[in-house]
Amino acid sequence: MIGRIQGTLIAVHPPRLVVDCHGVGYEIDVPMSTLYQLPGINHTITLLTHFQVREDAQQLFGFATESEREAFRALIKISGVGSRTALAVLSGMSVNELAQAIALQEPGRFTQVPGIGKKTAERLLLELKGKLGPDLGQGAGAAVTAQPSSEVLQALLSLGYSEKEALLAIKQISPDASVSEGIRQGLKYLSKV
Repeated sequence: MIGRIQGTLIAVHPPRLVVDCHGVGYEIDVPMSTLYQLPGINHTITLLTHFQVREDAQQLFGFATESEREAFRALIKISGVGSRTALAVLSGMSVNELAQAIALQEPGRFTQVPGIGKKTAERLLLELKGKLGPDLGQGAGAAVTAQPSSEVLQALLSLGYSEKEALLAIKQISPDASVSEGIRQGLKYLSKV
């Protein structure tokens, strides 16, 4: 399979671009997040790729980072989510935002993406919960659970709060708080909600 392409960027027609590799021009569909990172025409680029073969087409998708490619692959494994929808999701939100939306179970983040309705958003949340690897959610993990915060999360969960409530409470905790102070701040926030 084609896992990576390096060549000269010769054309950009969003969401498709053409990369010349030793005289062969590859048409590659990319999410907008990758498109924004590209250099100008006639510059050398390297893209990680996903090659898809169907009855009626062979398509090549390109990504600037491994986390984008892995998120794309996780999305297309879901029944009813095709490559176009997966590209739209990655164009509408970063991988970190995707991981955070899944961790916080926020269907509203997905319904903002064109072509995704409420039912599809709920299916995405259900099927992707717990499937994004730690590398995909690094930014979300840092925003949601820092080291002492993971102990605070466990404490709040053991007190009977849902994962969504606990994660929202952790976002309100000051970053330099100890575990006991974090639990106190989390409980204070949850008592107001």
